[in-house]
Amino acid sequence: MVEFYKKKLGNGLTILFEKRKQDVVSISASVKQGSAYEPINRKGISHFIEHLMFKGTETRSYKEIGEEIEKKGGVINAFTGEEVTSCWTKLPNKHFFTGANLVRDLILNPKFNPQEFEKEKKVVVEEIKMYHDNPHLYVLDKIKSLLYKKPFGLSALGNEKSVLNLGREDVLNFFSRKYTANKMILCVVGNSNLEDIEKEGRKFPKTKAKVEKAKIVRIHKQMIEKRRGLGQAHLALGLHFDSKNRYPYEIFNTFLACGMSSKLFEEIREKRGLAYDVKGYLEIGKNYGYQIIYTGTTKKNVKLCKEIILKEIKNMKNFENKDLEQVKEQLIGLRKVESEESVNVMNALVNEEVDEKAENFYNYDNKIGKVKLKEVRKLAKIKGFSSLVLLPKS
Repeated sequence: MVEFYKKKLGNGLTILFEKRKQDVVSISASVKQGSAYEPINRKGISHFIEHLMFKGTETRSYKEIGEEIEKKGGVINAFTGEEVTSCWTKLPNKHFFTGANLVRDLILNPKFNPQEFEKEKKVVVEEIKMYHDNPHLYVLDKIKSLLYKKPFGLSALGNEKSVLNLGREDVLNFFSRKYTANKMILCVVGNSNLEDIEKEGRKFPKTKAKVEKAKIVRIHKQMIEKRRGLGQAHLALGLHFDSKNRYPYEIFNTFLACGMSSKLFEEIREKRGLAYDVKGYLEIGKNYGYQIIYTGTTKKNVKLCKEIILKEIKNMKNFENKDLEQVKEQLIGLRKVESEESVNVMNALVNEEVDEKAENFYNYDNKIGKVKLKEVRKLAKIKGFSSLVLLPKS
């Protein structure tokens, strides 16, 4: 039986805690603020703030941040999503207070040192270039702009112009207005106790800001790009879906494009030898959802791969009950395997809380189990799609 606690403190902070009998603890401090809420001219600001958290706080230097965790055998990292920014650590549970103190310091007290500020902008620009130069990552990121209007459709990283134009006052104002306790979550998975977690949670100052709603407008576009130096063509095909259909779509995506046993892997790679990599991705939030199916192939076979993908999507209208039960078992089993890792559970709890409520994480088996055959079959009736093809340029 899972031992899970959720509590809202007087300062507005939400505590999520799964108690485990193990020698490590994973701790995160997160804010319900991500790239979905950024205007066009500030796109990438949340991701940039995530970078700046690690450049020093009011009490810790960059070097001290890393040493404090790593010298104790721990790891530390962060991520920026559409609706959340989070910094986390995983370390031996006897150092719980060290970890909790550090993630709180990172998310509340980044120094935004002027010298580090300008230097880190250059680092983020290099990260943007890295995504651009990796064709696989590029098409997975870029296709979002063909599925949604700006600003939501823009990359979470922003672009070179939007990042370089960020002023320190812009970041300070954004941070002070958005990073407030009523929008924050302290999540712990490991061998700790609720009293200690609450003690750490009360150290967050009581501040309040309005929880925003992103402006999301769907579109359908298709684009072909050419680039020199590629040996392979890259195809990404994107479909919209309502977040309320999350569980049917997990089954839909898994059957089609997840793993060696998936339908598209069989049709594109095993039967025809057209590609090495065939994979489906789901991006799900409170007010949006989309699926990306990716494959890399030769220039002359792009059209055929696209036709196969669209054909197999439409063939999902014939999805059978035996397939439904098999995919349900696959997803439930995969959730159990992934849940062995405390960091996976910690991040999943945070994302579920941001989307609706953390308790949904523990109802996954039930929600997947209740999906009906007709719910999956109806997803085969697509009203449109977006696609991006990146071709080698001779």
